Amino acid sequence: TLKASPNWRDGRFHNSLPSQQPSFFAAIGKWFRGTDNTVPAAKYPAVKRAARDFATAPPTGLRITWLGHSTFLIEINGKHVLVDPVLSERASPFTWAGPARFHEVPLTVDELPAIDAVLISHDHYDHLDHRTVQMLGDRIPQYIVPLGVGAHLEHWGVSPGRIVERDWWGEFTLGDLTFTATPARHFSGRSLVMAGQGETLWCGWVIASPERRVYY
Repeated sequence: TLKASPNWRDGRFHNSLPSQQPSFFAAIGKWFRGTDNTVPAAKYPAVKRAARDFATAPPTGLRITWLGHSTFLIEINGKHVLVDPVLSERASPFTWAGPARFHEVPLTVDELPAIDAVLISHDHYDHLDHRTVQMLGDRIPQYIVPLGVGAHLEHWGVSPGRIVERDWWGEFTLGDLTFTATPARHFSGRSLVMAGQGETLWCGWVIASPERRVYY
């Protein structure tokens, strides 16, 4: 359970090193006001990909395709791992407002190769996208997530048998790959109010095979 984690106290998860979060009003002001250089001055160059691009495994045994923001398709030792998939138009609880893409999705859900696992780092809207999970449907055999994030997936219809949750330094093995949840200095929450933050864990991930290691 969440409360059994050494990182849980006073009703929420905590960073191992102190991290001051912005106040509610400061966060709202920044969200509406924005900052300089947040929109590209010219059209963002993006190369479209298709399923045929992944039909042949990379000769090195490792290939990483960036799909925008924090979404990556990692091919490692013959397996396909999709990280923090956000493949819809906005990273937002709304379809009509919130941060929008600067370019088309380089690889659509329909063009994805067979995915062996989806890896989630935390539950912010720009890393865990409800609409993308819905589009992926039953094609994902395994979701690997930090503690507490599985509840979101179950609420969205993902069966518990396809979800694995891990605390920091917890491991999960899939074939010859080992996934290790590593500490990260961040926070979590899908609400604008501070009271909703820290109820699920956040983490980095190490993906290790006998020959290679990837740190996300």
